[in-house]
Amino acid sequence: MQYSADGQSDGAVTAPQPGFLASVFRDLGVEEPIADDPSGRPPGTSDGGPDGGPDGPSSTGRLAPDPLGAGGDEDVAAHARAAALTHHRTLTVQAEHERLADLLRRSALPVSAMDFESQLRRYEPRPYPDGAPPTTAGADPEPRWDDYAPAEPAVSDPDGPPVPRLLDSDYQRGLAKARLTHQRALREWRTRQAEAGSPAVDESRRAHDEAEQARARAVREYNDSLEECRRAYRQAEPAAVESLLERALAAAETNTRDLPAPCRAVYRPLTRTAVLDLDLPPLDVVPSLTGYRLAPDGEVLPVPRPPADRASDYLRLVARLALRALQAADAVDTDEILAGVVLNGWLREPGSARPLCLVSVDADRDALARTRLLPPTDPDEQPDGEGVYADAEQDEALVRLRQLDAAVSPDPYGRAGIEPAAQAAATVPAAPDLSANEFAQLVRELLTRGGLGQWSVRLRGPVGLVATGEGPVGSALPGRWVVWASRSEGPVGEEEIRTLAEAVREESAERGLRLTTGRFTDGALDLTGEDGHRHIHLVDGDGVRELTHTHLGLSLAAGR
Repeated sequence: MQYSADGQSDGAVTAPQPGFLASVFRDLGVEEPIADDPSGRPPGTSDGGPDGGPDGPSSTGRLAPDPLGAGGDEDVAAHARAAALTHHRTLTVQAEHERLADLLRRSALPVSAMDFESQLRRYEPRPYPDGAPPTTAGADPEPRWDDYAPAEPAVSDPDGPPVPRLLDSDYQRGLAKARLTHQRALREWRTRQAEAGSPAVDESRRAHDEAEQARARAVREYNDSLEECRRAYRQAEPAAVESLLERALAAAETNTRDLPAPCRAVYRPLTRTAVLDLDLPPLDVVPSLTGYRLAPDGEVLPVPRPPADRASDYLRLVARLALRALQAADAVDTDEILAGVVLNGWLREPGSARPLCLVSVDADRDALARTRLLPPTDPDEQPDGEGVYADAEQDEALVRLRQLDAAVSPDPYGRAGIEPAAQAAATVPAAPDLSANEFAQLVRELLTRGGLGQWSVRLRGPVGLVATGEGPVGSALPGRWVVWASRSEGPVGEEEIRTLAEAVREESAERGLRLTTGRFTDGALDLTGEDGHRHIHLVDGDGVRELTHTHLGLSLAAGR
């Protein structure tokens, strides 16, 4: 900058000599400073921003230092966005947990009995719309003047002369008003009488009467068909029993329509048993995460749940659905047609060739009657700290299911299936299709029909049973018997015949019966012909089928 002779600045700008300043800074061992902007602004600033222009660095070609740390602000903003995303995803997971808790609650609600009485319909006639003319004139009498005439004026002085009514102004006003009201009512009545005979009104009333007759006829026909179904159900016709069961099972799903779990029923008259196939919900109905967390480097990471906890929650839901189906079947069977119920829970996954059985229950009527199928629900009860995710072994629904000797998958997410208690492939089953309870029921029914009473089961397993019975003198099976019945494809040999003979001696019985759905070896047949084993009687698979047809009038299919 130049100065005038009096020492004042004349406003002219003189740029410093770069060569001299550069040599000075080089001698001092520092970098060359950035020259001031000719406009007088601090280095590194301009009209376009801190970089000296709207689109880039300053005219010096070098970036000025950022004292506020713009890069740090961007890191803070990125961290805030990641934290918000973590919170949002965690809320989504929490909503999934709340939905699961709600499903567990609703799936344990009591089931309304869908018996025949509750399905009956009742016809209630609907009156003709208000304001319509009646069908006969007698129902709407002509307005009478006596009903509208005002009362006579009161006599103020009984001993004096009567007061002329023409001189009573209040009476005259009331009389005029009553006449107007009566005339209006009389006109309306005459109008209704005229309209009552019009073709339009007659057609409207006729249509209403026909619609009411159709409604009454539909209700009557429905109730007649329901009564026919009841008759067929009481006669244990399979189609009627299955129809009633499936209506009850569908009604049980009312509280959880957002969780599809259809259940089909097959009734077997041979054993008076209903086999229910329950489709279980998909595995992803139970959340796999507890939430999300933000890593130190800003990455949003999922927090998985322990596999055991997730499996426990799924089995808890399965137990409630199974108990609900069992309760629906038990509640609808008011005439005690069923001797037992078998329920199989199947997981059907897309792309899988065969469904996977995760739960199976084989319960007779007595077991269902002894078990309160659904846990009690108290709307005011507050859950404990663990909520619906308590230990599965302490879950009441699972405990009650295991009281029915149910088989439950130990790891549904590991696709660990179980063997179903019975197969519902056909109404006419083969011996391998029967459950343990069904086979025991069949053997007892056959031998009871044959005359063997006082039935007492001593041992029972998946493939057979050992029982005692006693028949009266003169029956087909007189005396005390020890019965050993089994369903197996393998042949029965001599050793089992000797074991049965020993059991007959221990029970102080007279005879023994070895029954199998398979066959006997030649050695076993020869052994029973000897003197020491003549009291042992044999019935093979063909004999069982023959007894079934003779005593029950039903068929047992040949083993597969």
